[in-house]
Amino acid sequence: MGTASISVDEFQALEQKVLQTVELIKKEREARAAAEAGRAAAEVEVAAARAELVAAKAEGEAAQRELAALKQELSASGDAQAEVQSLHREREAVRLRVEKMLASIEEVV
Repeated sequence: MGTASISVDEFQALEQKVLQTVELIKKEREARAAAEAGRAAAEVEVAAARAELVAAKAEGEAAQRELAALKQELSASGDAQAEVQSLHREREAVRLRVEKMLASIEEVV
């Protein structure tokens, strides 16, 4: 069996490379942990945004239903107003007919 001999300079260079590799691995792990934390925070934000969107959509739908009900009520109110105007005209016509009849009766009497 042969013995491998490494010079001191080669050993120190190898040691330096190992230390650099260890440091690089530590940095990579820290970066990965930071990325995971960022991803988790982003997921929480997305979930909150989705909840807000669902709530806003529900509010919008409720507002749409309320608007439809108000439009229907307004339409019914307009119909009632038209009916009142029609009744006023009819009443005026009846009043004129009664006045004519009274005038005719007074002429006869």
